[in-house]
Amino acid sequence: MNKAALVRKVFLLFAASILVLCIMFFLPAGTLDYWQAWAYLAVVLLPAALVVLYFLKTDPAFLERRLKMREKEAPQKFVQKLGAFIFIFGFPIPGLDRRFGWSSVPAEWSVAADAAVFLGYLLVFLVFRENSYAGRTIRVEKGQKVISTGPYSVIRHPMYLGMLLLYLATPLALGSWWALPVFSLILPLLVLRILNEEEVLRRGLKGYPAYCQKVRYRLIPLVW
Repeated sequence: MNKAALVRKVFLLFAASILVLCIMFFLPAGTLDYWQAWAYLAVVLLPAALVVLYFLKTDPAFLERRLKMREKEAPQKFVQKLGAFIFIFGFPIPGLDRRFGWSSVPAEWSVAADAAVFLGYLLVFLVFRENSYAGRTIRVEKGQKVISTGPYSVIRHPMYLGMLLLYLATPLALGSWWALPVFSLILPLLVLRILNEEEVLRRGLKGYPAYCQKVRYRLIPLVW
């Protein structure tokens, strides 16, 4: 894909993401007077825009790899479906909570959760910068090498730790306790994805078994 086509595709996807998130937040809430949603959008979308601009300049091939979404492995297809469930059913809940007053999250907790969302996204960005092959789909590509520097020197799947922090903080950032059970499904989803991903990498990526022996923990240091 040439760079102009890549820019168009990335721009359209980004614009669509903004539209979808706004619909999922404000339509269920029945109002635009929902400061937690506005704060969350700022915390997520502004860094995302900067990250896209950064990689368009420094590593367009990385963005092109991130656009590939079709999984080959059966477990990953299930993971994609569960991820879609979390997105479709999880994100409207805080808006409904805002409309009907099901729960109350202190404002300072929502602000702290926004900070956690930002830290999760920052960790994901650091992974992207360290590993140009950190794609959406599980595959081993030509020229791919084992990365053992940066966050990969601490745990084997730092991107998923960032995603875990981001997803678990999202309900409180949006002012809802009721959304937390749905977003908590991210944990078993990531466990399943990690286990299958490691099978694929052990089979196809030279040096990965030795890396697993060197870096013992998959997701959380001293835990797993």
